[in-house]
Amino acid sequence: MARVSILLCLVILVTLGFVGSLSYAHDTEVTSKDVESSQKETEVVHKSKHEEKGGEKVNDDHKAGSDVDKKDKKKEHDVHKKDDHHEKKEHDVHKKDDEHEKKEHDVHKKGDHHEKKEHKVHKKGDHEKDGDKKKSAHQHKHGKAGDIVLGYDSVKSYKTDKVYFGATVGRVANRIGKAQFKLNGKEYKTTANDGKNTLHGGKKGFGDVVWGVKKHKYDGKKPHIVFTYTSPDGDQGFPGEVNVTVTYKLDKENELSVVMEAKPKDKATPINLAHHSYWNLGGHNAGDILSEEIQILGSSYTPVDGELIPTGEISPVKGTSYDFLQLRPIKDNMKDLKAGYDINYCLDGKADKMRKIVELIDKKSGRKMELSGNQPGLQFYTGGMLKDIKGKNGTTYQAFAGLCLETQGYPNSVNNPKFPSQIVEPGKTYKHTMLFKFSIVS
Repeated sequence: MARVSILLCLVILVTLGFVGSLSYAHDTEVTSKDVESSQKETEVVHKSKHEEKGGEKVNDDHKAGSDVDKKDKKKEHDVHKKDDHHEKKEHDVHKKDDEHEKKEHDVHKKGDHHEKKEHKVHKKGDHEKDGDKKKSAHQHKHGKAGDIVLGYDSVKSYKTDKVYFGATVGRVANRIGKAQFKLNGKEYKTTANDGKNTLHGGKKGFGDVVWGVKKHKYDGKKPHIVFTYTSPDGDQGFPGEVNVTVTYKLDKENELSVVMEAKPKDKATPINLAHHSYWNLGGHNAGDILSEEIQILGSSYTPVDGELIPTGEISPVKGTSYDFLQLRPIKDNMKDLKAGYDINYCLDGKADKMRKIVELIDKKSGRKMELSGNQPGLQFYTGGMLKDIKGKNGTTYQAFAGLCLETQGYPNSVNNPKFPSQIVEPGKTYKHTMLFKFSIVS
């Protein structure tokens, strides 16, 4: 299933980036000792070479002296002259040898420096292997790694999942009121799976189907994986065939990009994809996320009715429980919201342009996540509907165990002309980009 593959992909990619930032203080100490030992061995080798060359010079002098004793006095002068010339050459040779040894010593020093760097690389590789075992590991401020996304241990659990752990949801994420909309004069009825409404694409949306893997790269620079899926005409009631790709890639150290693209083949259709991971920066088994601090750069939101369908209004967040324009603990604004947050923010800045949207900090672990995106809206969901979910490593997830930050178009836009349009014409490409940046704060 797509949500299984995509979650595992996210988990593995995030691990590679996070583990790359681990501290190497211990490794550096070990390396320094190795280099010191290597330098001592180099000095011994050089000393031996000098002694050998000195021995050769003594033997040459002795041989020259024996030759002189065998010559007569007339030739003795010539021999001495030649010997002086020979010794001068020999002196020059020794001088060159010394210079060669000096260069050789410098090469050894450079080699030691290279070995030190190489040693660090091997140590880093060892950490990365450990990280693969830990899956979505993120470094704790005290050096402790942890898994920061909620999920399951088995594929079987994902097949029966109802809360969209790690899913790419669509063809239209969020809710469509009364499971219907009109497009180009024609009425379309979509599959209802949330009461009388359609949620995240219907009963068998993009998060409930098997995706193909187009290509992947797990090591070296910019590891990535590309998933593909073709949604047929009439899928869950939506018009037209749509080809979809989702790419997960580590662009830089501790940065994960997610790019979703969709292209209708022959009919105009609404498209609104979203990434549905549940985050808990303290660790997936750390309890609730209510003490985490969040900043959401959205000055307004779309109020909803009792079925969580937008009323069509756009209201300012200032002075309401939805005001997170400044960084603050999630629980501070929840006094009047017993079920927590499940609301769409109208994001500041120009849609279709990448800009910072969210900053999330867990002070206990010191972990920080920043999210940038190019969509007009963000669904902030604090997991209030989670109840007795059997998750990873025997953990049972309850309400507020994780939060979702779903960049998206506004909910029910297909039925509200005042909201940004989600209609994509044939031959045009829908593109949705997210960038997650992870770091440690003191």
